[in-house]
Amino acid sequence: MENQDLMHVSPEVQEKIEKLITENDHFAALFEEYRKVKHEVSLIKTDEVVTTDEHLKELKVKILHLKDEIYSILRR
Repeated sequence: MENQDLMHVSPEVQEKIEKLITENDHFAALFEEYRKVKHEVSLIKTDEVVTTDEHLKELKVKILHLKDEIYSILRR
């Protein structure tokens, strides 16, 4: 599950994510930040936004940290 994009998960996991977003402000903030950073990376990869390789690497590391924290909460 950890290699999966959080936007494309099983219906059961999606249901848990939606519940946590409404009930847990910290989780909701993490998930929103994850969504924003993923979108920014997507724009960079499609050349809609120009950036340095270093910045792209930093964004990818940020995504990994966000996913780690999100999955930690999902496992509870």
